Amino acid sequence: MPYDETRSEFIAAYKRKLPHWIPEGATFFITFRLANSLPAHIIQKLEAEREHQKQFVRAKCSGAQQSEELYKLDKKYFGQFDTWLDKCVEESPHWLADERAAQIVTDEIDRLNGVRYSLVAYCIMPNHVHLVINTAEHTVEPAHTGVTQKYPLADILKLLKGRSARFCNQILSKSGPFWQAESYDHVIRNQKELENIIWYTLWNPVKAGLVEQWDDWKYTYLSE
Repeated sequence: MPYDETRSEFIAAYKRKLPHWIPEGATFFITFRLANSLPAHIIQKLEAEREHQKQFVRAKCSGAQQSEELYKLDKKYFGQFDTWLDKCVEESPHWLADERAAQIVTDEIDRLNGVRYSLVAYCIMPNHVHLVINTAEHTVEPAHTGVTQKYPLADILKLLKGRSARFCNQILSKSGPFWQAESYDHVIRNQKELENIIWYTLWNPVKAGLVEQWDDWKYTYLSE
C-alpha cells in the first residue's frame, strides 16, 4: 500500500520539519521526492553540517540578524540536498522517468489547480518534484475534516501525494511507499525570490544535464 499521509506520524513529522512560519494564503515552493531517493548517510552528513553551522550562527548573532542567517542556512541546505538528488538519480529509485508515472503526477497537480491553489510552476524530475503554488484565494471547505484540517499545506500534499502514489504504484505494478513521507516547503517572501525560485524550478533539468534548454523538458510547466 502507498504511504498514507492521513496517519498521525505524518502530522508529527510535518510539524517537526517546519521551523519557519506557515501562513494561510501564501505562495509556496515545495519539493517532494521518491521514497529512499537519497542514501541515509548523505542526509545525515548534510544535517550534521547544517546543525554545526546553526550553532555557530546562534553563538555569533541574535535577533533579526540571527533569523536571517538561519534562513540563509536552510536555503543552502536545500540547495545541497537538491544537488544530491540529481547526482543520485541513477542509483536511487527513478520511477518518474517512466512517462506513465510522470503523467499521473502531472494530472494530479492539475486536478488541484484552481481548487486548492493557483499553479505557478512545476518540474517533474526522475526522482523528485518541484512545485510552486499560490494558496491566497483558496481555503479548505468548512465541511472538510481529517487530521490535516488545521494544516492546509499538509492537506494539499496529502491529497496530491496520496492519490498519485496509489495510481503510480498501480501502473508500475509495485507496492510499498512511493513518496518519501516528508516534503520540503518554503514560504516565498517577495517578488524577486519568486522569480528566482521559478527559474530554479524550470532549469533543474538543465542543471542535471538532462536537456539543454528548460522548455525541452516535457514535464516542466510555467503559468501564463
